[in-house]
Amino acid sequence: MSQTDSNFQPAVPLDDLRASGRELVRVDGRAIAVFHHEGEVRAVDNRCPHMGFPLTEGSVEDGILTCHWHHARFELSCGDTFDPWADDVQAYPVEVRDGTVYVDPDPPRDEPPAEHWASRLEDGLEQNLRLVLAKSAIGLDDAGVDPTEQVETGVRFGTQYRQGGWGPGLTILTAMANVLPDLDTNDRRRALYQGLVQVASDCADQPPRFEQESFSARDLSHERLKSWFRETVEVRDADGAERCLRTAVASGASEAELAEMLVAAGTDHRYLDTGHTMDFVNKACEALDLIGWEHAESVLPTLVDGLTGAERSEELSSWRQPIDLAAMADDTFDRLPDLVAAGEGEEWTEPDDFTDRLHSDDPEAVFDALEGAIQGGATVEQLASAVAFAAGKRVAQFATSNEFSDWNTVHHTFTYANAVHRLSRRTDATELYRGVFDAAVNVYLDRFLNTPPAPIPDRGDSEADTDALLDDLLATFDTEGAVNEAGRLTAHYLDAGGDPAALRERLGSGLVREDAGFHTFQALEAGFTQAGMREESEERRVLLVAVARYLSAHFPTRREREQTFTIADRLHRGEKIHEAD
Repeated sequence: MSQTDSNFQPAVPLDDLRASGRELVRVDGRAIAVFHHEGEVRAVDNRCPHMGFPLTEGSVEDGILTCHWHHARFELSCGDTFDPWADDVQAYPVEVRDGTVYVDPDPPRDEPPAEHWASRLEDGLEQNLRLVLAKSAIGLDDAGVDPTEQVETGVRFGTQYRQGGWGPGLTILTAMANVLPDLDTNDRRRALYQGLVQVASDCADQPPRFEQESFSARDLSHERLKSWFRETVEVRDADGAERCLRTAVASGASEAELAEMLVAAGTDHRYLDTGHTMDFVNKACEALDLIGWEHAESVLPTLVDGLTGAERSEELSSWRQPIDLAAMADDTFDRLPDLVAAGEGEEWTEPDDFTDRLHSDDPEAVFDALEGAIQGGATVEQLASAVAFAAGKRVAQFATSNEFSDWNTVHHTFTYANAVHRLSRRTDATELYRGVFDAAVNVYLDRFLNTPPAPIPDRGDSEADTDALLDDLLATFDTEGAVNEAGRLTAHYLDAGGDPAALRERLGSGLVREDAGFHTFQALEAGFTQAGMREESEERRVLLVAVARYLSAHFPTRREREQTFTIADRLHRGEKIHEAD
């Protein structure tokens, strides 16, 4: 007997199969559906690849096998599906010998698993299929494919097939990619799935982007292109701005120079689109850090529509009445070169009371604190870090007596401040000081949401059971409104010497099982980022309390996406889902 013949195993007597038309057999532990149809013997995996329903319970007509649960149809001889949302079913070679049907339970694959799931990932994005995206995230990870490849696929798709450009979906995908090191293995899969689902949803029913071309000139200076870019954004000329930005990329502008162009245009007006515009700029740059800056030509131009179409906060009454904050900012920015010059050669150390000064009820005190810091040599990064902490503390002390929607107000300030801080590590452009002031003004405007402030939890028992505290923390996410308890458990876990990495893992686990919204994904990633950049343990404590309180305020959800992921995971692991399987 040849090596090929030796793979075949006896399955069912041919006469029995003719009589019944179908038989469920087990060969080498596999549940296989064997059919006698139109004089031929066919065999396929008994589990419908869509959601595991037993195909022996289906029907066969004209060479088509139909699953009765969701009516997925398969070409019986090869297993290929008529319905892309269902996947192809595994077909098995058969032979008839001496009145017995033999089945090869381990035929060679048409393509390696990594190639198969990469192709299915594309299908899931194109057709906005959650179950396919879940299966792909699991299958690619199981095949040992680097998560960055999934991120790259999602970024390439999202930047090409969303006319509006960079949006929440790509931001969520990038945020989840950033926190992957904080999660356990299965939650990393969930995080990628969550991000890919959001990209697919953002692009569903959207027309694709049609790109402008760069200028043919390649000898334009960085300063000239930067000036043109700011001018075209100023007058809301998206086409012209895109050509300027594409030319800078094509001319070989450095990452820092490209970031400088974007932050300069992004801070020529105040707090664009409640901070989302700058957060998108930051996330686009972080996405390029993940997938490679060789993709800048396709990624960065997707930011242009957001820059040119953004709402400008100096046009809002909150920035003009009862105090003209926009005018105060303009006055400071007119003097910014002199302030920076005065601080040259100086080294600034953040005063102990600096957060309290940024939380002042007097905007002049806030401006004075920032201006004095610049004159004292404070870099953009130092000030951005200080303001980001002040913004995070507003979240940690958000009073639950406010309207629920007000969580978004303090959240927007924090994620904007985080974006400015992150960008300050990418470029030292003087214009970015304006982003620091924008964030600080919003910290000031948010003061009423801390009236009275929720107290930062008192110190907990240093001998407390840290495992129990983590379990209790996750349990609070099952109870609506357990905001203060979530904050207390987080603080007391750290007070008891709990491992911050284990805390981040548990908070991340709480997030990725939920039908979380855009802001909740942002809140966790920004909080983790800021906490990870702090040397002071008390600052880390405050920021992680902020994360826990924000998550708790927005949980529990229906967890529909988690149900889909669980089905995909069980199918991938070969678990029995239906009794007849």
